[in-house]
Amino acid sequence: MHLEIVNPEQVLLSEDVSSVSVPGINGEFQMLDNHAPVVSVLKKGSIKVDQSVNLPKHVKDKFYQSDGKYCFDISGGVIELNDNKVIILVD
Repeated sequence: MHLEIVNPEQVLLSEDVSSVSVPGINGEFQMLDNHAPVVSVLKKGSIKVDQSVNLPKHVKDKFYQSDGKYCFDISGGVIELNDNKVIILVD
């Protein structure tokens, strides 16, 4: 599936991933390839993607590694998953 993480200034990440975990308002949840459509509000926490992703140079310093995942801390946002494309808008 294709993942885009976007903030008001730039596209932080636009890569194919096998899974992504996000901090939903009712708890963390994970999406895999061919997941059912989702729209959700996100709370403060971390977006987690598998380490097979090639992080662009301009955002490598914004991610950190934890438990075999690349993590990106957010203060909140919105996620939409449809047709195997995930778009995360972050604050």
